[in-house]
Formats: sequence, C-alpha cells, structure tokens
Amino acid sequence: MEGNGIQHRTVRANGINIHLAEKGEGPIILFLHGFPEFWYSWRHQLHSFASLGYRAVAPDLRGYGDSDAPTDIDSYTCFHVVGDLIGVLDVIGADKVLVVGHDWGAMMAWYLCLFRPDRVKALVNLGVGFSPKSAANKPPIETLRTFYGEEYYMSRFQEPGAIENEFVEIGIDKVLKYIFTSLPAAPFYLPRGKALREQILDIPITLPSWLSEDELKCYVTQYEKTGFTGGLNYYRNFDLSWELTAPWTGSKVEVPSKFIVGELDVAYNTPGIGESMNFDIMKKHVPLLEDVVVMKGVGHFVQEEKPDEINQLIHDFFRKF
Repeated sequence: MEGNGIQHRTVRANGINIHLAEKGEGPIILFLHGFPEFWYSWRHQLHSFASLGYRAVAPDLRGYGDSDAPTDIDSYTCFHVVGDLIGVLDVIGADKVLVVGHDWGAMMAWYLCLFRPDRVKALVNLGVGFSPKSAANKPPIETLRTFYGEEYYMSRFQEPGAIENEFVEIGIDKVLKYIFTSLPAAPFYLPRGKALREQILDIPITLPSWLSEDELKCYVTQYEKTGFTGGLNYYRNFDLSWELTAPWTGSKVEVPSKFIVGELDVAYNTPGIGESMNFDIMKKHVPLLEDVVVMKGVGHFVQEEKPDEINQLIHDFFRKF
C-alpha cells in the first residue's frame, strides 16, 4: 500500500503496539488522522514533507489500522491517546516535534498541546477547533443530543455495536464511499433502519477527482479487516474525556498554532460548533494562534481534497520553527 519510500514499523508505546508510517529525514512532523481514516490519509503529506527535508511520521492511532485496538471501550479517552503519542515520541527519540492533526487527530493534538506543551514546537490543526472546558460546560454528547436529537451522527455512534452492525449490513465499501463524498455542509444525521440504507444507497455517487477507486479500495480493505469499533470508541469516550479533564478547566493551549478548515466542512457549518472556529474566539483560548484559514469550496477531508494548498499552508507556518 502506497510505497514510494514510505517505511512501516510497529513500536511499543504506552503498553500497546502502534503502527507507524514514516518517510524522510530531518525535523519530525507528527501527523494525526481522524475518523474514518488511518495513516493513509496523510499519504500526500508524507511524500511532500519528506521532499522538503522533514521526517514525516503518521501513526495509526489506537483502534485504527495496524495498531492495537483494546477491547475495553473506556480505553479510548484523551489520556490514553496522548499517552500513546508521548510513548511514540520517546521511542523515535523526539524531544519536541511539529504536529498536524485532522478530525479526531486534531482533537488529540489539542489535548497533546494542553497536557504536554513541552513536547510540541508548533501545531497546525485541520477541521476541529479548540473547545476549552469551562465550569459552565455540560458533557458534549449530552449537549449535542439536546440540540440535534438522537439521529445526529454522534448520538448514533454511542451505542456499542449498533451502528457497526448497520454499516456492515449496508456494506463497508458503500459506507466509506458515502462518508468521503457526501458529508453535508450542515449538521450530519444518520437515520435508523431502512432510512439509513436509503440515504446511503439511493444516491448515485461519483468519486471526486481527489479520491480514485484504488485509493478508496485502500480504505475499504483496511476497514474490512479492522471494522469501525476502534474509531467509534473515541466518540463513546467524548463525555468521559470531558469529565476527566476537569483539572484543566479554564486552561489555554500555549503552543504556536495555525488552524485550517474547509468552507464546506460539516463541523464548520454546524451551529454551536462552527462559531468556535472564529479567529477572535479561538485566540482567547489559544493565545499563540497565528491564523485561521477557511478554504473556499473545500469540505471535511482537506488534506486529501487540496493536498498541495494544505502542504503549502503547513510549510509556510512550520518553516518559522
């Protein structure tokens, strides 16, 4: 899968096996993927940044790809994942690194910077802004259920095994093709039963120019092997991570940062979430935030949809450090 000099190995970190895809020599950039992805979503960045003189490292986060997937649902809090990342940095001999995160990877990158700013030189996050914990906050899933109901996608992801079974019945290939191509620029809903099948199967889908049949097949092959449970467990721990981060109530991210989001991103266009991506609002909680870039005509998977533009934005920022 995607050769061209990309090296693969498995390391022991935080008590589990973590698979790494790496390319290049130089300052280390740690690339953190989201859902439903694995290291492969950074293929363009691995090649590009290796050619620019960096060592690009993309782990499969716990529960994804060829990394271990603990069976205990509660083993997917932000502390578990950040613990894995610190373990990876120790194994590869990295004192401080540059970090790029997307989706859940962006969420974990914010937590990494919050918990261990001593290990991060600078951060570029894609698609998920920093949402500080405050005394007034309620648990995120509780809040989202109140506003968007039981068919909002994060609500649907909460019951262990339920959405996984529906996805398998519909077909993993069809589900992934739908997610990669059909996320709305609006709150995202997954109705139950027959309505979900119709939502996914009854819409003719043509792959966009940025995703070939062979590239989609790489995702399908991986998820046919691993299933979706590991990635979905991050959503199932959203409230638990919120609860456990009480000691960081009111804390700020004190790492030089840049934020990028697609104009058509599902979260950016969800009321109550998109507003947090405003520069002035985020700057209050990320005081070293340099810029918020909203990419016109781009959706959720920005690093795949517009790799050249994203790579340039990342490089322009990281070359300062």
